[in-house]
Amino acid sequence: MLRSKLAKRRVWRRVFLERLTEPLHLNALSLLVLGFGSYRSKTAWDLVVRQPYAFGALEAADIALASGLSAVTLIEVGVASGGGLLNLASIADRVSNETGVRCEVHGFDSGAGMPAAVDYRDHPDLYQEGDFAMDEVALRAALPEGTKLHLGPLSSTIPRFLADASFSAPVGFVALDVDYWSSTVDALELLKGQPESYLPRTVVYVDDVALNEHNSAAGASLAIREFNEATPSRRLERHAFLEDRRIFRNAAWIKQTMFLHVLDHPRRAQPAVVHTKRHMENPYLGAPQPKELFHPRRPPGR
Repeated sequence: MLRSKLAKRRVWRRVFLERLTEPLHLNALSLLVLGFGSYRSKTAWDLVVRQPYAFGALEAADIALASGLSAVTLIEVGVASGGGLLNLASIADRVSNETGVRCEVHGFDSGAGMPAAVDYRDHPDLYQEGDFAMDEVALRAALPEGTKLHLGPLSSTIPRFLADASFSAPVGFVALDVDYWSSTVDALELLKGQPESYLPRTVVYVDDVALNEHNSAAGASLAIREFNEATPSRRLERHAFLEDRRIFRNAAWIKQTMFLHVLDHPRRAQPAVVHTKRHMENPYLGAPQPKELFHPRRPPGR
């Protein structure tokens, strides 16, 4: 898998722009992590295939654990030839082994390639009807057991999925890669289900916002703005300081990663109860003070 990716010129261009522009000592240390680190460490150091999927899946599993859950659902919308879905299935296994959280994997696609563009909002300057078709037979044969492929119009498959969604394995990560504005509008219906169908904070990777032609009046960016305007109880937004959490900060996927804040989720209304009250020390006071405790541990299931 890694060898086939390294054979592509665009991959080497990304390595040059994103990796070789980072500090030399970090790139040197990453070799140790590559050889001896855990999957979590390799994800933190961007040493895994499909980094945004690995970050999203691991983040979802961690949020699930903090929420007292033992399972989470990972989704790719826009499967095309299936490389991303196969990667996601492999990542799900690694994340489950790392965290103990069971990961269910689903892929959604029309199965027939891209439809005709509606108008300029679908970027006909970038895509054409029939692009990114799927070899369904070959892909189904390659998918691991348990990975579910939903084929057909998103306007049909997504409502069926939401009707059967499990609160015990809520959606924790979604990868959106459907290119068109109109298709992204349909895909974002996936985020309008019952609040318990999601983690309170769900990771969403948006692929189609990075080209020079992408803009706020077309494509995925327009669909997301319309989603936020029409759904006040759900906010799909970038975390402006996500790169500050990363060791390597030049990777483009960081800017393509968003969070769905499920504001009507029951956990959003729960007080932040902890074992011990938070306290901040004041170095300018001479009197004895309690030891600083700013991030106390929450009770299990909180």
